[in-house]
Amino acid sequence: MTEVRADVALKRAEQLDTIAAMLPIDRRDKLAELLTDQDVATLKHLVETGMGENTLRALTSDLAYLEAWSLAATGSPLPWPASEALLLKFVAHHLWDPAKREGDADHGMPADVEQLLRDGGFLRSLGPHAPDTVRRRLANWSTLSKWRGAQGAFASPALKSAIRLAVRAVPRQRRRKSAKAVTSDVLAKLLATCGDHNLRDLRDRAILMVAFASGGRRRSEVAGLRKEQLTIEAPVKGEDGAPLPSLSIHLGRTKNSGANQDEVVYLTGRPVDALNAWLAAAKIDSGSVFRAIDRWGNVRSRALDPKAVNDIVKSRVAQAGLEPGEFSAHGLRSGYLTEAANRGIPLPEAMEQSRHRSVQQATSYYNDATRRSGRAARLL
Repeated sequence: MTEVRADVALKRAEQLDTIAAMLPIDRRDKLAELLTDQDVATLKHLVETGMGENTLRALTSDLAYLEAWSLAATGSPLPWPASEALLLKFVAHHLWDPAKREGDADHGMPADVEQLLRDGGFLRSLGPHAPDTVRRRLANWSTLSKWRGAQGAFASPALKSAIRLAVRAVPRQRRRKSAKAVTSDVLAKLLATCGDHNLRDLRDRAILMVAFASGGRRRSEVAGLRKEQLTIEAPVKGEDGAPLPSLSIHLGRTKNSGANQDEVVYLTGRPVDALNAWLAAAKIDSGSVFRAIDRWGNVRSRALDPKAVNDIVKSRVAQAGLEPGEFSAHGLRSGYLTEAANRGIPLPEAMEQSRHRSVQQATSYYNDATRRSGRAARLL
C-alpha cells in the first residue's frame, strides 16, 4: 500500500509540474501528497481557463490548507459538496475567543488538530485566524465547489451568523501587511548592507530598488519578472541636465488590471543601473530576472519563489540593525506611496506607478502622512 501511495503521489507531482508556475516551489512535493486527483484536475482546468497566476496560487494554497485541515479534523479528505455542519466546524476551529479558551480547553481548534497542522507546516499563527482569512478560504472553497459542479452550504444563514457573531465576540485591530513602511530612509539603510562584493549583494540591491521604484511591486511580481518584460527606453534628463537610463516594465495582467490590460511601469536612473549590474554579473539575457544563488555562488536557472523576496527583505532589515518583525516585502509597496505623499507627489501620479485601482486604499497612505505631519498632531 505504501508503494501504491508513493506511485500516486509521483504521478500527481508530474501533473503539478505542468502548472508549476502557480505553486510554491518548496512545497510542491507536499502538495502532491496532500491534494487528490480531483483537486489536481480542477487546478489544471483553472489554468486552461486563463485565470491569473496570483489567483491560482492563492486558490492552491487555500485548497491545500483546507485538505490538511479536513484530514486533521475529520480523518477524511475534503468532501464535495461541503455540509453546513463541516463549514460551521471550520469557523469554530478558526474564529475563537482566546480569553474563553483559557478556561475551556475544548473551545476553538482541538489541540490534536492544531498539532497536526503545525507539524505539516500549515498552521503558523498562535491565536485565532483573522476574519478576512477565514472569509477568503470559505470563498475559495465555494469557488472550487462550483468548478466541480457542487454548491455546498456556503449561503447558509447559520454560517453567516456564526461568522458575524465570532467576529463581534473578539474585536481585532486591523494590521497592515507590513507593520512599518519601507520609506526612503529605511531603504537607504537596507541598501547600505548590499556591498559590491558578491552576486547576492548585487541581486538584493536590484530587488530592493526595482521593487520600490517601480511603484512598490508585489513580491509575486518581483519574483516572476522576466527579461522579456523589460524594454529599454530613451534616456530621461535629470535635474542637472545629464541623461538618466530608463526602461519600462510590462507587467501584463496584474491583480488590479483588467483581463486584457497590459500594465506598464517605468524605472529611471539608479534602479536601472542596479538592475543592469545584476543582469550583467549573473549573465542573464533571457528568462527569469531574479534567481536563487546556491552556497557556492552559482546562479540557478529557476526564478525566486515569492516567499524568498520576503526573506531577502527581512534579512537585509536584520543586517541593518532594524527589527525584522516590523517589516516585510509589502513594506516596499506601502513605503512607495507613503514616500510619495511625504514628498508632495500628487496621488494620481503615484497611482500611475503603483497601479493601485482603489483610490480609497491609496489615499489612506496619503492621509496617514498628512496627519502625522499636520498641525492637528502637533498641538503641543
